[in-house]
Amino acid sequence: MSVFDGLRFRRVASPVHILDPRIKFFYVCSIFVVAILFPEILPLIVLFLLQIPFVLIARVQKEWIRSLRGATFLAAIIFGSNIVFRFIYAGYTLILPDLEFALAMTLRFVVLVEAFSVFFLTTSPDHLGLALEQSRVPYEFCFAFTTAVRFVPVLADEAETIMDAQKARGLELEKGNFLKRIRNYIPILIPLIISAIRRSLELAEAMESRAWGAIEKRTNLYVLKMKAGDYLLIAISVSILILGIYLRLHAFIPSLSDLLL
Repeated sequence: MSVFDGLRFRRVASPVHILDPRIKFFYVCSIFVVAILFPEILPLIVLFLLQIPFVLIARVQKEWIRSLRGATFLAAIIFGSNIVFRFIYAGYTLILPDLEFALAMTLRFVVLVEAFSVFFLTTSPDHLGLALEQSRVPYEFCFAFTTAVRFVPVLADEAETIMDAQKARGLELEKGNFLKRIRNYIPILIPLIISAIRRSLELAEAMESRAWGAIEKRTNLYVLKMKAGDYLLIAISVSILILGIYLRLHAFIPSLSDLLL
């Protein structure tokens, strides 16, 4: 469940936290687009290293590392599936370019997890909802999205609590074959679903008691305004996007096998 720590906001006084959420989301989208453009591993390594200064400036290294550690299972599945399919497609032979391609696809996933982790770790759900509202998104969608962002880490904590309680009662989650392990998680999922339904009912009652939706035009205490740091991040994001598109269209990107051979 440590991957969900990357969705939990950390209130830290840093230059990254005070940036406009809309600009940070534009930066994440730029990283996403450039990562999709390149199937080679070298540009993906550059994208991975490019985001480390943001993590250090935001001072969320521990949570960021935990989110990456939690994503290792999915990364291993991506790597293994690419290896298997490339092995079968190449006539049951495995060569260095196939291995590099599998590593590149895995690193692409890690880069995307890294980017979105930095975004959610440094963006308050309140500011995120406010940014969506100021972007002319209907408030109902803003509320649903921010509520989901808030509840994902809460449900992850509840899942860990339920797992510890069931293990204390003798439930063995790590024994048996693959299907047996899946069946072992049924006593975890049922209490978690019941808890989620109970929380949703409590939230609905709280919203109804506060006359949610009675006023069509809402007002906010705070208004997001662009600052110097936001313009700097826009310039960085646009530069990354333009450079990535230019390199994809007009430059030859060598692979590791080309460099080694």
